Amino acid sequence: MSRPITARRRALESVAYALAFPAALIALWAGSALITPNRFFPGPARVMEAFVSTWLTDAFVVDVLPSLVRLALGIVLSIVLGISLGAVIGSFWVARSFLEPILEFFRAIPPPVLIPVLMLLLGITDEMKIVVIVSGAIWPVLLNTIEGVRAIDPVMRETAATYHLTRGSRVFSLVLPGAAPQIMAGVRQSLSVALILMVISEMFASSSGLGYRISYFQRNYLIAEMWSGIVLLGLIGIALSLIFQAAERVVLAWYHGLKEIERA
Repeated sequence: MSRPITARRRALESVAYALAFPAALIALWAGSALITPNRFFPGPARVMEAFVSTWLTDAFVVDVLPSLVRLALGIVLSIVLGISLGAVIGSFWVARSFLEPILEFFRAIPPPVLIPVLMLLLGITDEMKIVVIVSGAIWPVLLNTIEGVRAIDPVMRETAATYHLTRGSRVFSLVLPGAAPQIMAGVRQSLSVALILMVISEMFASSSGLGYRISYFQRNYLIAEMWSGIVLLGLIGIALSLIFQAAERVVLAWYHGLKEIERA
């Protein structure tokens, strides 16, 4: 009985520690709003009121859901393309040597500067916004996958060749599992990049979306509504982090198990 109680107590302590600092910040925010009211920095009660009246209405369906769909598609495409291309490039030194300068060139281009070009090529469409997300979010996955594949133990490669494993078996039994820790590190970075680019892509010549709505509130001096949109973005970021942590525990269960054994 003591072990479940201890585990439950640790879980409660973890939740308490996680909530303590945000609660302290909200308390300071509320106190500051009461002591020195500022039109451009309303208190949490006013922002929460604006949050409910703004986002828990038709705006959730019109603006938030389409943004989340584009964000999800952009993330999935970035992960699939980044892992696929990274596994191929990382497996062949000729491809790495040939493509490395090109990859560094395109990686250095800030994705927002591509928006006018993509608007001309694709128009102001959902496809354009998804491409903007992919143009930035793919790089952490791609580059981490390449480095992860390159770092696989040569002895393991030779062992796989000795047992005459097929190329497909090597990819799914050796390459991807061996590079998985670095791939997941790249995915973590790509999530925040994708969220930023989702907002930016919707601020240019768009008539809907979370980014457009926040920009609209700012231009029309609807300050509380603007802050409520920023709070919503933060909540989306937290949700992405929790989803990633759950996926990471599943994908890297073997890796964390090895770490526990090494610490023991």
